[in-house]
Amino acid sequence: MTAILVLADGTVFHGQAFGAATTVVGEVVFNTSLTGYQEVITDPSYRGQMVCMTLPHVGNTGINTEDVESDRPQITAFIVREVSPLVSNWRAHETLPDYLARHGIPGISEVDTRALTRHLRDKGVLHAALCTDGSKSEAELLTLAQTWEGLDGRDLVKEVTCQEPYNWIDGTGVEWTPVPAGRNVKDGVADTAPVIGDAAAAEADTPLVVAYDFGIKHNILRRLTSHGLRVTVVPAHTPANDVLALNPNGIFLSNGPGDPAGVPYAANAVNALLTTGVPTFGICLGHQIIGLALGGDTYKLKFGHHGSNQPVSDSSATNVQITAQNHNYAVREEGLPDNVEITHRNLNDGTVEGLRLTDQPVFCVQYHPEASPGPHDADLLFARFARLVKEHAKQE
Repeated sequence: MTAILVLADGTVFHGQAFGAATTVVGEVVFNTSLTGYQEVITDPSYRGQMVCMTLPHVGNTGINTEDVESDRPQITAFIVREVSPLVSNWRAHETLPDYLARHGIPGISEVDTRALTRHLRDKGVLHAALCTDGSKSEAELLTLAQTWEGLDGRDLVKEVTCQEPYNWIDGTGVEWTPVPAGRNVKDGVADTAPVIGDAAAAEADTPLVVAYDFGIKHNILRRLTSHGLRVTVVPAHTPANDVLALNPNGIFLSNGPGDPAGVPYAANAVNALLTTGVPTFGICLGHQIIGLALGGDTYKLKFGHHGSNQPVSDSSATNVQITAQNHNYAVREEGLPDNVEITHRNLNDGTVEGLRLTDQPVFCVQYHPEASPGPHDADLLFARFARLVKEHAKQE
């Protein structure tokens, strides 16, 4: 089946349909990662967006049950140059087209993704409509793209957050924790890292972190647990008083989709938490929400940062970190209070990638340290947070 992608400026791309047969409208962004398409597809931060992969050959490793970042695909549509007709990976249990079709997500292949990416870099992020079932004409798709409400100011977090609090006890395995000589490895997991069902991870005397779910990725939860923390996840709309009632030793603010200005309730809750002395760590949307809670502002980037090869400088380290990122908005440096120190900057465009408070144990980054593109350049942030949380627990 022929697929048609029409951008809001009238640009048209024809290709081959795969995945679900349907018509969708969304915001088109490009991702420059060389691997990890399964993590991209299931990242809640991509809610409402059509993702164009700059890597030309996608789908060759299929889909497995271990590498998902949430319980379902989150993207609106998938745009690729070529979908692999073969799957070659021992963990794969499903093909990419079958997986997307099962979840109602359309895809378009045989598209000149280089031309589309260059167009987005030139024009900026654009709305688009995609038809993969032959039911819409180019003119109809153009109307859909031009009249779509867009993502600015919308609350997409409510579409991806959990509805009830829950506890997480799954940790990462041997691929994250090098196995010292003489240590045991069972089922591919080092005995130094907690796994599902590990009683130690759920012990009451383990320091407790309450994690706000704005669209949290599974690997973030795994890293928190693997650093010796007990994690309780709460919905995005949870009031600050309810979080403090759990007597947490640390507070985590997760990644999530869309415009941070669309979730003012989150900034209000965080504002009440930042002066409590409880160690607080934010990632991606969590970073932006901290910026808003401090009285700062956010703004939309021209085409955002999406990929696993973004260079970032860290004021506390001598090396450049290669980071994974997925955001269209950034914190504006101007307007932040005097007790804010800018700790990280994007070396491509100079945007703020991290900050900390000089008078509270609060820090945050715009990128994803759990995504391991470096491969583990930024895991020191989880170690830093865990240390603060454990120190806070000893003081009580």
